[in-house]
Amino acid sequence: MKCAYCSNKECYQGKDCFGCAQKSKEAFEADERAKKLSEVATSIESDGYMKWCRVYEVMEFAQRMGFKRIGIAFCIGMAEEAERLQEILEANGFEVVSVCCKMGGIMKEEMGFKKIKPERKEAICNSIGQAMALNEAGIELNLIVGLCVGHDIVFSMYSKAPVTTVVVKDRVLAHNPVGALYSGYYMRNVFGV
Repeated sequence: MKCAYCSNKECYQGKDCFGCAQKSKEAFEADERAKKLSEVATSIESDGYMKWCRVYEVMEFAQRMGFKRIGIAFCIGMAEEAERLQEILEANGFEVVSVCCKMGGIMKEEMGFKKIKPERKEAICNSIGQAMALNEAGIELNLIVGLCVGHDIVFSMYSKAPVTTVVVKDRVLAHNPVGALYSGYYMRNVFGV
């Protein structure tokens, strides 16, 4: 399985290289939630193609799914962006609950976690607590805003609501991780390709 190296992507025209189409269709038919999420996602792709930014797509998706309560799980370093997003969502009729990654104030030394700067006090990124708080708030759709690699994974594991990412954190590339894939410097000197 190396679809990334395929030059013609005949699957776009219906070719089933893996022989999984029938099983996939059966899984969609058996899981109404997955089918509905996918149907709405497809309608967003179709209606907003090359027209809508991701934030607008998220709002449109939530509206079409009938979601009213949206959660924002954000990194403390992206508090300003989370505030702007919450303001936009609330201005468009959504109930929003936002939870910072440091919520709960559990110290890294209590968990045996490595600190950024050993001499200072540092709380862990509490992605389990974020998910638990949003689950308790009855959230219907959770949005990730800049959670660290790994913390986003744990948050998604513990979230009862569907999760999508609005902002991917990349401190070095201005939160644009795909920039590294277009950079000759990164390709040669960092990735060795």
